[in-house]
Amino acid sequence: MSLDLNKTEQGVVDGLSSDFSEDLIEVYQSCDHTYIRVEKENIIDILKYLKEKHHFIFLCDIIGTDRYTSDERFEVIYNIMNLRTQDRMFVKTRVEEENPQLPTSTSLWTSAGWFEREIYDMYGVKFEGHPDHRRMYMPEDFEYFPLRKEFPLLGIPGSIELPNTTPDTE
Repeated sequence: MSLDLNKTEQGVVDGLSSDFSEDLIEVYQSCDHTYIRVEKENIIDILKYLKEKHHFIFLCDIIGTDRYTSDERFEVIYNIMNLRTQDRMFVKTRVEEENPQLPTSTSLWTSAGWFEREIYDMYGVKFEGHPDHRRMYMPEDFEYFPLRKEFPLLGIPGSIELPNTTPDTE
């Protein structure tokens, strides 16, 4: 499959291929967007390179997914955008099920703090160096991660006190 990259995207891919050849795993397109999968060890250096050299200055989102595989179970996807050219790229990296960790990207984008907290709360992926690594939706003492695929659809009975489903009557 040949990639139909525009001039900006081709320059990004060429730059990554030369500067981060050891970390670049795959490049592909889907739905008119470019996806770049990289090794987790240099994810911050790659994101910094994309921000500083190729003007992908806007972090739209960071997404977590549970691939539910025995190898590299969790995937973290950085949705970044070049506001000059309106190009969008998705930079993906994977972490193992046991002790899933990535370095924080809050030094590049302050807004990453919110997204990283959400991924931690829902999937259990920890972000080393995060300035406020607390749970966001679930109580701090909740031991589970609700968006993991082994989590029961109806929740774990007795794990958290739920509000009464009927209105109080006198």
